[in-house]
Amino acid sequence: MLPRDPMILLSYVNLKLRDFYPDLDSFCAGECVDKDYILDKLESIDYDYDPNTNQFQTHWGDYAYPDERPKFPWE
Repeated sequence: MLPRDPMILLSYVNLKLRDFYPDLDSFCAGECVDKDYILDKLESIDYDYDPNTNQFQTHWGDYAYPDERPKFPWE
């Protein structure tokens, strides 16, 4: 069962990718989870999968000013 909270899901998936799986497709097959669900959930907090690092990473560095980054519902 996957964590429902996106930030905890991010940590969980990145740990699994780092320690156990060579890529996201292998993770999804091995854990029997829907790849689109993970991609959508983590995209909602501005994280995308980077196959070069085999990790989900944010794009906050792409913003010239901190005020340009997306706001989370709890902010």
